[in-house]
Amino acid sequence: MTNQAAALHPDACLWPQWKVSPRVRAFVTTRAGGVSAAPYDGGAPGAGGLNLGLSTGDSPASVAENRRRVLASTHMRDAAWLEQIHGTQVEEAHAVIERLESGERTRADASVTDRAGVVCVVMTADCLPVLFCDGDGRAVGAAHAGWRGLAGGIVEKTGERVAARAGGPASALHAYLGPAIGPDAFEVGEDVLDAFAAAAQAGVRDATVAAFRPLGGTPAKYFADIYALARLRLAALGVDPSRVHGGTHCTVTEKQRFYSYRRDRVTGRMAAMIWLAD
Repeated sequence: MTNQAAALHPDACLWPQWKVSPRVRAFVTTRAGGVSAAPYDGGAPGAGGLNLGLSTGDSPASVAENRRRVLASTHMRDAAWLEQIHGTQVEEAHAVIERLESGERTRADASVTDRAGVVCVVMTADCLPVLFCDGDGRAVGAAHAGWRGLAGGIVEKTGERVAARAGGPASALHAYLGPAIGPDAFEVGEDVLDAFAAAAQAGVRDATVAAFRPLGGTPAKYFADIYALARLRLAALGVDPSRVHGGTHCTVTEKQRFYSYRRDRVTGRMAAMIWLAD
């Protein structure tokens, strides 16, 4: 069903540059193109912001209008908006939408579907959004990968579910790494390094540790490369590196373009969306 609200300008979004079936539709929003006022604004003087988070302190009416604009760009009535909890739960997107229609929210950090017209969506403001599809456009999925979810296996679990729906191997999947906190901004403690090292397979433990650049100090601090960590998890899942796209932005340093919780604390949320066209 088509939403007749004003749609987003294409320049307000990022579009995965992958060679897949035209059935696969996907984009990631930026902070531009909406109606939210500061500090949720669009990053330029007088520009309205596209904050999509209902629990950010923004005006509910502004968020509702922003969501209408985003949905108009998908030409769908609704999307599988999740109550994200930094976990590893993966849900069927159509079931999430059905619960929303009855007033029930779903606590999870990823959704998948093989149904046309069902939009998978995750929201971020530094955490890594990962979009999945198979090249023939049989199934898609979206995962919210903060460091806890990434260390816990959210990427692998989502990829496995998409591959199962597509009826093929995970090596045939494509993955898009949306905008996240960059490797020169993601300062973490030794507990984060330890969590990834403990969860890493023996063959990639050294590469996992190498994704943390020591900063020194007591207690020890590191810059973590969330994109490198995600690529290692995708490789362990079987996804060919040539099918992994994106992973070049930094939400913290690109202030005019992206929301960042670590930079601003009070800020908006962007959305990574993927679906199958009829």
